[in-house]
Amino acid sequence: MENMESSKSCGAFMEKFTLQPICTSSSEELPLNGLTFAVKDIFDVEGHITGFGNPDWAKTHSAATSTAPTVVTLLKAGATSVGKTVMDEMAYSINGENFHYGTPVNPVSPDRVPGGSSSGSAVAVGAKLVDFSLGTDTGGSVRVPASYCGIYGIRPSHGVVSTDGVIPMAQSFDTVGWFARDPLILKQVGRVLLQSPQVNTVRPTNIIVAEDCFKLLDSKSNLLIETLVNSVQKLYGSHMIKYMNLGDYIEETVPSLKKFMTARTSNEESETYIPSLLALSSAMRLLQKYEFKENHGEWVSTVKPSLGPGIAERIWDALKTTDENIDVCRSVKAELLAALADLLGDFGILAIPTVPGLPPKLRSETTALEGFRAKAFSLLSIAGVSGFCQVNIPLGVQHNLPLSVSLIANHGSDLFLLNVVEAIHNVLKEQI
Repeated sequence: MENMESSKSCGAFMEKFTLQPICTSSSEELPLNGLTFAVKDIFDVEGHITGFGNPDWAKTHSAATSTAPTVVTLLKAGATSVGKTVMDEMAYSINGENFHYGTPVNPVSPDRVPGGSSSGSAVAVGAKLVDFSLGTDTGGSVRVPASYCGIYGIRPSHGVVSTDGVIPMAQSFDTVGWFARDPLILKQVGRVLLQSPQVNTVRPTNIIVAEDCFKLLDSKSNLLIETLVNSVQKLYGSHMIKYMNLGDYIEETVPSLKKFMTARTSNEESETYIPSLLALSSAMRLLQKYEFKENHGEWVSTVKPSLGPGIAERIWDALKTTDENIDVCRSVKAELLAALADLLGDFGILAIPTVPGLPPKLRSETTALEGFRAKAFSLLSIAGVSGFCQVNIPLGVQHNLPLSVSLIANHGSDLFLLNVVEAIHNVLKEQI
């Protein structure tokens, strides 16, 4: 066993070890036979301490006595685990910089952050150290690093993949997600974890481009829309594509958001932000803080752990949360789920940017990223609050910087979405 491995591995691993497949039949017949994977250090592995990204957490917790069922499921499907990966402290960041254990190196843009909190898992896949990896996504912790590292990543529908044996962050939003370089492997892992047989490929009823969300981006927004639309037209025909202002739709159909809407100020600001999505992310972050405090407030208050910059402020702020407006947050969740289900139906797809721009440079000041984070959580809260599934699709690299887009589908339509993503990837290969 090797701790905090050499630079050749891009700083992705906390600990390297081998968990062999658990075979009850001929290994050749197993769906993940021959594939290797890494596991974020938030999953229990028997005999190993689950470190949760913080040395004081590791010091105050004993080794796990059993392995998370999700990991066991993958081993039973023929995959081999090769170790645990670095993560942001207590899963409370989307940057991927860990003050204690170092920052895994972004394989596409080494001078930029890899994204978090599942940073090491994304880097291990992007750097071709493993075939796929496990992460978790509460507020964006699979989708963001997938985008920044130029790989595929899925946040599945909330509640469809077991989170047993995974340290909770905020249960209303916690999901187990996974990364791969190839959408076929992403889908193979999905069939195992979603415990679904092969589903017939269904054509989407439509693909809705949220134009207002793409306006949150810099000048690349037209390029992203054009690349995606060209692929969809080739696959399904131009009649399939619809355009809409998602922010207005959400404002009209999620009445409980009024509690979180702030007074609109200048015209310039209303073009830079989408008020209803800012309100949505405020509701998400309030409920996330409240549940984080319920889960870990006592440990933080008692141990007073050493926490890195940015994270410390966020965690201590979470500990001040009261239950005021928590019931409204839960109403927002239910209303958004119903509104997006009406919009998409069983086989509609929503296209949005995964993140509002390029990965930030390493060691950027926390305050300099406030506007970027606000826009990022506006986008991430759409699937986060509704519980719908979302896949990040890499669209290639320009000037060593990754470009990506996301597709969102109804709760429980995960395999349908993975099939569509694979079909789009095959057309994109011809374009890029």
